[in-house]
Amino acid sequence: MIVFKTFLKVLNKCKMPVIMFTIMLIIFGAFRTTTNEDTGNFIETKPDIAIVNYDENTGITKDFINYLNENTNVNEVDNLDDALFYRDVSYIVYIPNGFRNDFLEGKNPKIEIKSTGDYESSLAKMIVNRYIKVANIYASENISEDKIIENVDETLSEVAEAQLISKLDETSISKLVFFFNFANYSLLAGGIYVVCLILSSFKEEKIRKRTIISSMNDKKFNRQLLLSNSLFMICLWVFYCILGIVLLGDVMFTKQGLICVINSFIFSICCLTVAFLIGNISSNKNAINGIINVIALGSSFLCGAFVPMEWLPKSILSIAHILPSYYYIKTNELLKEIEIFNIYNLKPIILNMIVIVIFSVIFVAITNIISNKKRKID
Repeated sequence: MIVFKTFLKVLNKCKMPVIMFTIMLIIFGAFRTTTNEDTGNFIETKPDIAIVNYDENTGITKDFINYLNENTNVNEVDNLDDALFYRDVSYIVYIPNGFRNDFLEGKNPKIEIKSTGDYESSLAKMIVNRYIKVANIYASENISEDKIIENVDETLSEVAEAQLISKLDETSISKLVFFFNFANYSLLAGGIYVVCLILSSFKEEKIRKRTIISSMNDKKFNRQLLLSNSLFMICLWVFYCILGIVLLGDVMFTKQGLICVINSFIFSICCLTVAFLIGNISSNKNAINGIINVIALGSSFLCGAFVPMEWLPKSILSIAHILPSYYYIKTNELLKEIEIFNIYNLKPIILNMIVIVIFSVIFVAITNIISNKKRKID
């Protein structure tokens, strides 16, 4: 109890940094939860194109232009190259002179195009190719031009209805993942700061001498100190989970929410082992802020806590593999894609959690080695 009471006194002095990290989590979490992102609806878009017609506007040529007008946004522009450069249009269709006659004679005339190469131009290309392919099929049947146009229009009028069958609430899951990703920084920074300060306080010369002359042996002292720090880390984790329920609501009680909670608990234990390792390496209180910046901020930036993983270069992610934060955040990111929970889908999540546990064991082993060497020196 003496160790625990002393621990609480030191912890009381460290409350402001923990409150600061928590406020940051609340601010960013609340900002994310108030954003209205609707990712559950399918909206058909029309690409912006321009048409340059060198042929007579009649027959199959006229029908082709009408088709493009119905399925794209045809813009009238003065300078085609400038319009393409400034993305006023993404696709330019050049209908050559004699297109209609060559088409009816089965010569398959070429339509020249210019494009920006983006997704809108790819969509425009699909629309153009769809008409040409269907028209070529009916032209090969040696029927009249009017019949070709009639059959082409009838075929192309059959539009497939796009319906999203996924029941995954992507907006809520995205907010959940963002909250727990950002908690990577709060857990690391809060855990390292508090645990390192507590360890350094207990290593002060006055406290060490009192511990040595007391009736309590080293093993009991270290065990109580470890339990006290573990209790703090668990309380910090529980507080962030409760904060998640307040900010995120019902999504915390889904399967995705449960996995995030379990994942964050395992990561919290890993944060504790990291803090113990640092606390045994350095007892300089002035160096703790620098250590937090290097480890907590560095891990968060490299592993995707602040910037989504899909936006980070592959070279950065390759480096991030050596950090436990990568596997913690990677598990959260996987939840965006999982709708059916089975052993196949859960396998990468379980493996990531096992890797975090392995990191924790490694940190504990290194801490024991360092502690034993320091004890021999003392």
